[in-house]
Amino acid sequence: MQNAMTSAPAPLSVFTRRRTWGELAYAVLGLPQGIAFFAFTVVTLTVSAGLAVTFVGIPLLAATGLISRLIGNEARRVGNVLTGSTIPAPAPFRRNPGLLGWIGSCLTDGTAWRARAYMVLKLPLGILTFVTAVAFWTYGVGGITYPIWRPFLPCNKPEINGCHRGITFGDHYPMDTPFRIIIVALAGVVLTFAAPWAVRATVALDRLFARGLLGPRARDARVAELEHSRAVAVDDAATTLRRIERDLHDGTQARLVALAMNVGLAREKLAEGGDPTEAERLLESAHSTAKEAIAEVRDLARGIHPPVLDAGLDAALATLAANSAVPVSLTTSLPTRPAPAIETIAYFCVAELLTNVAKHSNAGSATVDARSTDRELILTVRDDGEGGAHIGGGTGLAGLLDRAGTVDGRLSITSPAGGPTTITVHLPLETS
Repeated sequence: MQNAMTSAPAPLSVFTRRRTWGELAYAVLGLPQGIAFFAFTVVTLTVSAGLAVTFVGIPLLAATGLISRLIGNEARRVGNVLTGSTIPAPAPFRRNPGLLGWIGSCLTDGTAWRARAYMVLKLPLGILTFVTAVAFWTYGVGGITYPIWRPFLPCNKPEINGCHRGITFGDHYPMDTPFRIIIVALAGVVLTFAAPWAVRATVALDRLFARGLLGPRARDARVAELEHSRAVAVDDAATTLRRIERDLHDGTQARLVALAMNVGLAREKLAEGGDPTEAERLLESAHSTAKEAIAEVRDLARGIHPPVLDAGLDAALATLAANSAVPVSLTTSLPTRPAPAIETIAYFCVAELLTNVAKHSNAGSATVDARSTDRELILTVRDDGEGGAHIGGGTGLAGLLDRAGTVDGRLSITSPAGGPTTITVHLPLETS
């Protein structure tokens, strides 16, 4: 089945796509959905307003608002499945404690009121999608099959003599001659080919309203993004702390313990008048252990904040390029120095990308371009490797995306099969 779909001629490929038939189903369902949504909204609002003088109207308005929110969210989800759109879910309902708090939360829930607005608009939108889908597809398929079903039509007897079987334009223009039959069939072909695009246009209008009324508000989306960035930052900080603790415990602490033991043994040897050569050997071992501990502490500190960044990002990137396992050509244009936190993120992003080039790309060379504008820092890493890089491919790109996202940065990847690979990281110049 898949081979047949992929091998269909280009003009016919639209009829083999799942999206085409999903949009048709969505368009046809639009009318009954619109009638049901409109009736529910008008009836509940009217009844709630009529009972507002009693103790029933306000709680009923609150409860039906919550139901409208649920209906709107289900309509959003079904629309995403059928049309392939990706309207995100709105912010979850947040209730205040107590019955009065719950009623107040429902009445002030913007998502519920926007869902009501969409449910009212769904009726004209549903009529538009339904009529468009039925008209184009019915007349299109009917026109194509007109030569088959025309002979079974009843006999028309206009004022002129003879029996005419076929549709008639006006009173004296029956479509029953071979030429006219071909014209009807060709018109059906045109309408059939136009049907998916006409339906798609009306569905796109519906989904535009759905995105604005059933999706999250810009503020809610921003809050969700910040919550995700905060969670990523917290997880990253916790991971860094665990790594530091593990390195200190397993490495530096163990070496310092060995250092203390060797110095203690040497002191005991000298205090007891033992062999000075043995004491010297112990002190030499202690000295070597001390140097190794210092190197580990230096490496640990460099992993937290590379000291080379104190000289600027351009100098730090030059160090990364010089130490890369793959030959790297570096270009920098940084008239405005980024904030220290941005420089640190940029440094580790480039370090991770160059590591990926060496490990995964089989590249012979790479280029790093770092430049800053008035508002952002742009880092571009290219390689002439095999390509095929993507987020989630085990190359740490998802981690880079999260790291950049903590400061509202973004990452873009262009990596076709066979290469080359270009990865660009956009970071703000300031953390604010």
